[in-house]
Amino acid sequence: MMDRLGVMAMGRRTDEQDNLFVTHQDLKMVAGHPFYAALDGLLRAAKFDRHVEGLCQAFYAEKRGRPSLAPGIYFRCLLVGFFEGIDSERGNAWRVADSLSLRHFLGLPMRKSPPDHSTLSPTRRLLDEETYQQVFTFVLKIAAENGLVKRKSVGIDATTLEANAALRSLVRRDTGQGYTEYLTELAKASGIETPTREELAKLDRKSAKKGSNKDWVNPHEPDAKITRMKTGGTRLAHKHEYAVEMDTGAIVGMSLNGGADGDTKTLEETISDAEEKLEQVQDEVDDATAKRMSEHIKELTADKGYHSNGLLTSLVESEIRTYISEPKRGRRRWDDREAERDAVYGNRRRIQGNRGKALLRRRGELLERAMAHLFDSGGMRRTHLRGHGNIMKRLIIHAAGFNLSLVMRTLFGLGKPRVLQGRAELADALKALLEQLHRVHMALCA
Repeated sequence: MMDRLGVMAMGRRTDEQDNLFVTHQDLKMVAGHPFYAALDGLLRAAKFDRHVEGLCQAFYAEKRGRPSLAPGIYFRCLLVGFFEGIDSERGNAWRVADSLSLRHFLGLPMRKSPPDHSTLSPTRRLLDEETYQQVFTFVLKIAAENGLVKRKSVGIDATTLEANAALRSLVRRDTGQGYTEYLTELAKASGIETPTREELAKLDRKSAKKGSNKDWVNPHEPDAKITRMKTGGTRLAHKHEYAVEMDTGAIVGMSLNGGADGDTKTLEETISDAEEKLEQVQDEVDDATAKRMSEHIKELTADKGYHSNGLLTSLVESEIRTYISEPKRGRRRWDDREAERDAVYGNRRRIQGNRGKALLRRRGELLERAMAHLFDSGGMRRTHLRGHGNIMKRLIIHAAGFNLSLVMRTLFGLGKPRVLQGRAELADALKALLEQLHRVHMALCA
């Protein structure tokens, strides 16, 4: 190589003064990421930016003041958070500023600076939650036009999100006392006038380890509830529940509640949200797409946490066939409760059939897949924002990003920008394994 190149002097780094003016020809343009280029083409074809500008027009003045960040750029920046697995707005801003491909995806010329946190945060607070819901519905419409929305069978599941709040900041709802002050008062009531830290710790160990949400609240995050996490620890948390198409895996509805709220209390809110969005999508798509969709949700599958007499009866009255796993409860008594008995027995009969077994298996696949993409690789397992309104806005666009990834996978075979990296690593591993097997075979044959 060096023989062909000849003798070459080593380059040295020098301090150079930047030019005062830079022409367009001097800018070194590079090819964008093929995934984001394809995603940009998909959004442009659907007129995404023009649509969201129309949705956000009511929140801005006609001419007064300097122009804001374009709504299309703002929502694209939030979508980057899903595809790149970024959990905060500040992280989104850093990632966009660091990537030329993402600048192209946002539609930012080189002379303009990308949005930073001080721009993204006020924009989030300015737009109401309904606007985010309409953006999600628009993306769901794109998914429906690509055959990913059937409106027949949905699955429901929920997960806990760790809140941006600490247990040590809890105060009593009635008196506003902190936990240390509360223990001190208990110590004085037991005869200890000036308790030491050791005595307070001993009193704490003797007290029942039950933090009641009726008695305690975090003043900085009142929407979070004391919750036992799946990892076994106790934290302040939120509960995110979502509805997924059982035919395609697309997310069609969601809700956000306190982490301690029961599944049977929140399901109707999630189903109502899904029905509202699906009805709007069916009204806005073309006739051919609308005919492929059912008139309403006809089937619902969920785990045994959603099994209750009242909920099953309510779903039967809504003409929804249930396929909900049934916990072991022993022998039941149905005195004067014929409607509840029929709903429970009907659900039991359906989950034991071939259709029910297939739906329950598919539920474990599609619902867990959506959860993994949203919260594990998507980076939303722990919230940085406070208040259900702010958190829900991020979750809505995260779910819209998930639906876009399904559309991208359907059209181009790739759902995320880093999928090819995983495939390359798999190919290298298989190649190394085959080479090792070949060496072993040659050694045995020698």
